[in-house]
Amino acid sequence: MTLTPRVGSREILRLAVPAFGALVAEPLFILVDYAIVGRLGTLSLGALGIAGTALTTLVNVCVFLAYGTTAAVARQVGAGYVARAVKQGIDGLWLAVAIGLAIIVTCWPLAPWIVELFGASPGVAGPAVTYLRISLLGTPAMLIILAGTGILRGLQDTVTPLAVSIGSFTLNAVLNAVFVLVLHWGIAGSAWGTVLAQGLGAAVYLRVVARAAREHHVSLQPDPAGIRDSGTAGIALLIRTICLRIVLVVATAVATRMGVAQLAAHAVATQIWSLLAFALDAIAIAGQAITGRALGAGDVHETRAATRTMVTWGIGYGVVLGLAILLLRPAIPDLFGADSTVSAQLQAVLWVVALLQPLNGVVFVLDGVLIGAGDRRYLAWASALTTIVYLPAVFAVVNLGGGLVALWAALGAWMAARLVTLGLRAYGRAWLVTGG
Repeated sequence: MTLTPRVGSREILRLAVPAFGALVAEPLFILVDYAIVGRLGTLSLGALGIAGTALTTLVNVCVFLAYGTTAAVARQVGAGYVARAVKQGIDGLWLAVAIGLAIIVTCWPLAPWIVELFGASPGVAGPAVTYLRISLLGTPAMLIILAGTGILRGLQDTVTPLAVSIGSFTLNAVLNAVFVLVLHWGIAGSAWGTVLAQGLGAAVYLRVVARAAREHHVSLQPDPAGIRDSGTAGIALLIRTICLRIVLVVATAVATRMGVAQLAAHAVATQIWSLLAFALDAIAIAGQAITGRALGAGDVHETRAATRTMVTWGIGYGVVLGLAILLLRPAIPDLFGADSTVSAQLQAVLWVVALLQPLNGVVFVLDGVLIGAGDRRYLAWASALTTIVYLPAVFAVVNLGGGLVALWAALGAWMAARLVTLGLRAYGRAWLVTGG
């Protein structure tokens, strides 16, 4: 396959390789927490599974701050309007701060109720509330990181997010180890370590964006109209993300009702799934930036050619990651201090996780390409449809008394439905809208 001269394999790699490092840092944050908190016992591990799912749900529904900003900024860059691109990014940062503060005010008093929704036992609920409330304080920083990452990706810079992610991850690992294992702060120490690391990462992004604003003579002051436009543009992506999170939250709720061992195994498997998803999403991030820039410049042929190449890479990387999980499967439970019951459940589920990786590779690439094209409305409808496909499958698991493997098979059916909806759209031409 031959790409146009303006974008080739080297260009995709230039964006995807640093994006890979930055993306896997986020799930590694949580995996480090799991590895350390796992030493506190199964109840603490289960509590982290519930609180972590609730927190990532609250944050990930705002992923439009990164994805929408990447597409909008890249399109302006492709059209030659760099100053306008930076201004749109700054509006996204202000929106991130506002949403982060609103989440703290709203969810702090509701933390016990949020945990209760998962059906947690009393021994799990208390630590889960503690972790969730402390972690909520870092929400504005997490959203600033999302928006800042979107700005830099749209400007075709994935190296700076990589550097920030490595620094934040390293600090997070050190602080968690000290707070939990040395100072014996328990699960609260894990939450505080992550909050502090995220705060430092957000500060770095603010400094980088401020420098770009000065370079292009763009004001840092909040623009109510621009902030409103950023929020409006993100509504469809918000719907898309809420649908995705519904799937994962329902899965955690079902696993919780299966028992503590199943919950702990599901929590670890979910974080491994997320780590692999972010690894595969590196190509999708390159797809967002390249698609937005190419369509902004009016180059449909470039967009098509890059999409075909990235889909091929997604399949190949999915196969590699799936094989890696199968090879590491016997050793994974020990990394999290899992007892024999949790280990048996986890090893069974990892077969499903591994087999789904090639499918995931295609789905994530196509999702990224359509986000880069600004095809938000279709993505919202498609996500709603695939969620409707998933819910009967997971309810069948509950009603028929299926176990954890059956639950993950239902997740596989959901991913297959996503492949159908995204593949049909990418094959057509309706999403290929050009111009700034």
